[in-house]
Amino acid sequence: LLIHYTIVRNSFKLSSCLCHASRRRNLDRLVKMLTRYTCPAALVVCLTLLPLSAAFQAAATHKPFIKTHLKSSWDNFSYDDDDELLDYGVDTDFKAADENDDPVVKAMAGMALDAPEVYWDGEPIDVPVGSQLELSEENVQGVLAACRQEIGTMFGYQAENRGVGITGGVDFVDLDGPTVVLHLKGRFWHQRPTVLQRVGAYLMGRIPEIVDVIVEDDYELTDEANDAAILD
Repeated sequence: LLIHYTIVRNSFKLSSCLCHASRRRNLDRLVKMLTRYTCPAALVVCLTLLPLSAAFQAAATHKPFIKTHLKSSWDNFSYDDDDELLDYGVDTDFKAADENDDPVVKAMAGMALDAPEVYWDGEPIDVPVGSQLELSEENVQGVLAACRQEIGTMFGYQAENRGVGITGGVDFVDLDGPTVVLHLKGRFWHQRPTVLQRVGAYLMGRIPEIVDVIVEDDYELTDEANDAAILD
């Protein structure tokens, strides 16, 4: 009896992965086989237990099993508490808001500064982590555009962030085989190596052929480069 039930359940599991026409043919063959080779008592018990199977429900509703991909969350990121960053390279006409100010106040202050320029006008490619995108310049640019939005607290693309002195941005430079070359610019509250690490993890989590994400010049990862960034 257990063997009969296993055959029926697995057949429905297979059917749930097929298109509608293939599913119907598969089920017709299953019914004929059971009618010919299965004793009536075993058939009744199998068909009684079958509706409890998730495989049967998937086949009956035409909904195949779907593996859910979890999207990375950056909700725990916050600004580094280092007011000294605002003491260097800041335009004297710029009046920075306090990080505890209302978002509207910070956004109003940030309107005095230009957002980092983006040298790509394509659409962001917003896909979940675990995706298998092909390695190409277009895909890297698209995923990088989505990265700027998802971990936006690190960058100065939003007026609210610029209002507290964050003007940092990231640009695509080149694709050197499986290595992505980026450029960091502007001022960050996070350490620049941390910014590169987060961006690299975002890209590699969606384009698995990438083996490394680096900057064009190692100087870009130094505190000196961050302090030298001038808010225009």
